[in-house]
Amino acid sequence: MSERIARVVVADDQAVVREGIVMLLGLLPGIEVVGSARDGEEAVRLVAELAPDIVLMDLRMPRCDGVEATRRIRAEHPATQVVVLTTYADDDSLFPALRSGARGYLTKDADGDEIVRAVQDVMAGGAGLSPVVQQRLLEQVTAEPPAVGPRLPDGLTTREGEVLTLIAEGLANAEIAGRLGISTATVKTHINNLFAKAGLHDRAQAVRYAYREGLAQPPRTGIT
Repeated sequence: MSERIARVVVADDQAVVREGIVMLLGLLPGIEVVGSARDGEEAVRLVAELAPDIVLMDLRMPRCDGVEATRRIRAEHPATQVVVLTTYADDDSLFPALRSGARGYLTKDADGDEIVRAVQDVMAGGAGLSPVVQQRLLEQVTAEPPAVGPRLPDGLTTREGEVLTLIAEGLANAEIAGRLGISTATVKTHINNLFAKAGLHDRAQAVRYAYREGLAQPPRTGIT
């Protein structure tokens, strides 16, 4: 007996990306695209109209972002599941999406086989998570409780503060990834997020910011 075809809605605010995902899904077995949405608000409306099995949901969209759209869909249309498909795999994106009810989480570098597998897993009642996300969840579960410390500036997360401190120590992205046990892509995401929060434009500004906020100590000049 063949598996049931998954009826899918794609939600992404970038037209080129959205159309590319729709085209890719059209080539994959076991998936039928029944609609596409430009933002979370339209995604919620299409779910009400079309009752799809799955929404492939981007996170950062205008009017209604992916997290809020996921929450509304799961509350109002529980028969429809959500699989996040986004550029971001940082904690500030991942955990709110899962808490809002998403049953899957993929990054946009996922290939067709990975998307099909995630959709099938979710259709079967499981979770459709990329290997990177599975690793991050494992790290979160096995990590020691963080020590209570001072509040970080500009809403930086603990991980972003750690990345900033290592930037100030002069480490390259690959070295930071090795030190923290995360991927280089995740390091880049943390850097992009902390630069946006702190209004930084380059690593030199980041180093000065880290010194000013007491997250790192300037090197000694050697002058006695």
